[in-house]
Amino acid sequence: MSQYFSIHPTHPQHRLIAQAAQIVRNGGVIAYPTDSCYAFGCHIGDKDAQQKLRRIRNIDDRHHLTLMCRNLAEISTYARVDNAYFRLLKKLTPGSYTFILEGTREVPKRLLHAKRKTIGIRIPESPVALMLLEELGEPMLSATAFLPGNPVPVNDAHEIRECLEHQLDLVMDAGPCGIIPTTVLDMTGPEVIVIRGGKGDVGAAGLQA
Repeated sequence: MSQYFSIHPTHPQHRLIAQAAQIVRNGGVIAYPTDSCYAFGCHIGDKDAQQKLRRIRNIDDRHHLTLMCRNLAEISTYARVDNAYFRLLKKLTPGSYTFILEGTREVPKRLLHAKRKTIGIRIPESPVALMLLEELGEPMLSATAFLPGNPVPVNDAHEIRECLEHQLDLVMDAGPCGIIPTTVLDMTGPEVIVIRGGKGDVGAAGLQA
């Protein structure tokens, strides 16, 4: 049965954040709040946890997972970004955007998209998520918290626990955080392509949905 932490949304309790980080390090899969929706997360280096996360979401290796990062320096470690795109990343982060980028050698091959060798990258604008990432000291592998058969991300941590209490190791409840997923921007080509319009304003990127 999953543990359940009630987290303050703007001033997270460090004691609980430290415990959550240790659960992730120990191979746990968690549900945690972001600036767009709740997300499922696990350790970047744990193959078993990654497979468990994919089973929970019912997705295969053709579906991009996302590396939640603390800052731009971390993005540069795990993704190839030219100068023009780096300026755009700087403008849009932190925020409700996921960027599809070519992965570097620092990204385990099993995390990359099976055919394109790309990875989703993002920096959340969420005090809880950012403090958790700081405590971890590295990116966290994540996917939006869709429940089975539901086309809309779940917005209630109690509902997540009721549905997945025997599959998740921890649910972090910071109250409702939204049902609109991130805007997804493909930055692997000469021009940015909007893959999915979401919470992030594409106009801020100089684009149209």
